[in-house]
Amino acid sequence: MNPLIKNTGALRSRITAVALTATVASLSLLTTSGAAAPHPTLVVYSAQGYDSAAVTAFNKTNPGFTVTLNDNSTGPLLQQIQAEGNNPKWGVLWVDGSTAFAQLDGEGKLVRGWLPNVSFNKVGLANVPKDHSYIPTGLTATGALVYDSSQITAAQLPKTWADLLKPQYKGEVGMNDPAQSGPTYPLIAGIMNYLGNYPRTKNVNAAVAAGEKYLEALKANGLVVNATNGPTLAAIEAHQIKMAIIQSSAGYGTELTTYPNMRVAYLNPVTALPGVIGIDAKAPKAVQDEAKKFVTWLLSPAGQHVMKTGDAQGDSLFWPVLNNEQPSNSVIPSLNSVPMQSLDPYVWGSQENKVNTWFEANINNG
Repeated sequence: MNPLIKNTGALRSRITAVALTATVASLSLLTTSGAAAPHPTLVVYSAQGYDSAAVTAFNKTNPGFTVTLNDNSTGPLLQQIQAEGNNPKWGVLWVDGSTAFAQLDGEGKLVRGWLPNVSFNKVGLANVPKDHSYIPTGLTATGALVYDSSQITAAQLPKTWADLLKPQYKGEVGMNDPAQSGPTYPLIAGIMNYLGNYPRTKNVNAAVAAGEKYLEALKANGLVVNATNGPTLAAIEAHQIKMAIIQSSAGYGTELTTYPNMRVAYLNPVTALPGVIGIDAKAPKAVQDEAKKFVTWLLSPAGQHVMKTGDAQGDSLFWPVLNNEQPSNSVIPSLNSVPMQSLDPYVWGSQENKVNTWFEANINNG
């Protein structure tokens, strides 16, 4: 028995027990019947650098409903969602790359048929799926060529994807591990999409094979694989490699903070990487409704301000997906100047597990 109520009368014990039960219930997402508790919690699973600032700001301006954050790299978050199965603890997933969301949508895990009442620009509209199962919140590029201008000049850089295989770049190129880094599978899918000419042939197996052949050649030319942006950028700064194919915002952020010699160039093409948010289809209606408020707030002027300042030298360096919004920093070039392709996330999302497994066995095997 709880020592705090051990010596009280029976009536007081019953009253205290009821009060404690009510307190516990108020902190729960669900009752055993699936109904929303009086004060449920919206849990945001996110890999965005500005997610903590966004959750904090939303909670301050939207009292009465608690939003909490589970911040991690994209790979572990997706593994956690799959492990939770039919008993999800997440209410919202917010990471870079729409391929993972297409896969979740195919599994029936996302709320469909809802969009916030906002004015998407051309880029935003291009990244809204037909069934409205997820929502773009910003855009970066994956496969950007981030390089150390003290080690290699712009004139000495490779100009094409084929150039990366030249002997002169042996051991000088890095990338991230798709099992850990969310932007990396879309990068690999983009290589496959481009080299296999998928938009014309519609032959995904041939495109995958073309990309695998290229990555094997890149490994033979000394490709260095690290887990995520941090160690890959650190390898450039330590002069272990001269360049890496990673996310554009990571390069710009490093240039603005720890390493002024860092620069960003673009091979033709790089791959569009939307920041994407989706709502758990199995969450109670009250939680889904609050998730919709959270998404709408993110795409409001107040939410956009937090996104563009919450990680000012990192993930905040994105292209907006809304009309009347501009990038946060002049280091970000005009989107029209970047040779960018878009992926069909429902084609490439279905290949993600297979491709990542192949990559771990054949490229990231030490």
